[in-house]
Amino acid sequence: MKNKKQKILLIAILGLVGFSSMQETIAQNKLPEWAFGGFVRPKGVNPLIEPIQETTFDCPMREALVKWECADTFNPAATVKEGKICILYRAEDNPNVGIGKRTSRIGLVESKDGTSVTKRYNIPVLYPDHSDISKTYEWKGGCEDPRIAVTEDGLYVMAYTAWNNQTPRLSIATSRDLLTWEKHGPAFAKAYEGRFKDLACKSGSIVTEVKNGRQVIAKVNGKYLMYWGEWYVAAATSEDLINWEPVLDQEKGKLLKLITPRDGYFDSNLTECGPPAVVTDKGILLLYNGKNAEGNKQDKRFAARTYSAGQVLFDKVNPFKVLDRLDVPFFRPMADFEKSGQYVSGTVFIEGLVFFKKKWYLYYGCADSKVGVAIYDPAKKTDGDPLTTSVAKRVLQ
Repeated sequence: MKNKKQKILLIAILGLVGFSSMQETIAQNKLPEWAFGGFVRPKGVNPLIEPIQETTFDCPMREALVKWECADTFNPAATVKEGKICILYRAEDNPNVGIGKRTSRIGLVESKDGTSVTKRYNIPVLYPDHSDISKTYEWKGGCEDPRIAVTEDGLYVMAYTAWNNQTPRLSIATSRDLLTWEKHGPAFAKAYEGRFKDLACKSGSIVTEVKNGRQVIAKVNGKYLMYWGEWYVAAATSEDLINWEPVLDQEKGKLLKLITPRDGYFDSNLTECGPPAVVTDKGILLLYNGKNAEGNKQDKRFAARTYSAGQVLFDKVNPFKVLDRLDVPFFRPMADFEKSGQYVSGTVFIEGLVFFKKKWYLYYGCADSKVGVAIYDPAKKTDGDPLTTSVAKRVLQ
């Protein structure tokens, strides 16, 4: 009886607006010329990385063997090394405790084609240890949510969240081989005489450019530039890629917030930086994660608390000036494994973006539980994910 009533209601709606016009409205998600997309999930590939029980790690912090990636594997960074895509993903242990109480470590897989795992390393490459930096900033929450970019001479720079179960801090580590990392501590520790050392902060997207076919770290106005932030998008500059200085509003002396959540839109709860930003001929393109609010501020087209992905374009001359911003997500939870797991409201959390063989490979966390990939071919630019699911299909099923 319930299904019959639904069908009658649908027929009434279609009679008012016209079935063909309704289909067109539902399907439309036109991307502007400056945006990347659409990103296509390759068939039969996802999820690309899932938790496994077999691997153990002799953890220096716990002084015991732990199944370091048995609970969830998600929120990946990505880069290119020696002709292969390397994906560094967040792995959590102990599924018997709740979100925020596990220890996170960073694992590594290699892929020759970007859509299949060629090699998966048995032990994490970044984890809390006995160093002063780890004990102060990473015990016992660990190392979370990496983003990675590389210099022209092959220095890999990771911006990750150090979590000590009290305050999350955006931190920096560097490597030449992706296996051995040097930790440098909080990115903002020295700026303004330590004013922001204990700031709760996350998600650093270092600005990159494609140069001679390689995606490498760029300079903007003579300095390195990083967009960062979770509840808002801010910026920071650096001379050495290790010590970063947040950009301030010169009149107020506070952090300069470049974009913030918007009531009634998919990013109404937060705007969190995604993978490394990219300099294009249109400006500086930042892909970011938007979370939908609940209640009056919610975008009613999408489920409450859903994480989807947006894009914002900044000016190349004034990288703190917004030129344009998508009003609907270009990428959103659609597959079952993107709407289950730790985060059942639905999550595609983007952190890895790699230029590889003339295409862009986007790596993302699926419901805080697995890793997926989607591909954008600039030679075949298309639209983003549909604005919403087909009402007709959903009701008549």
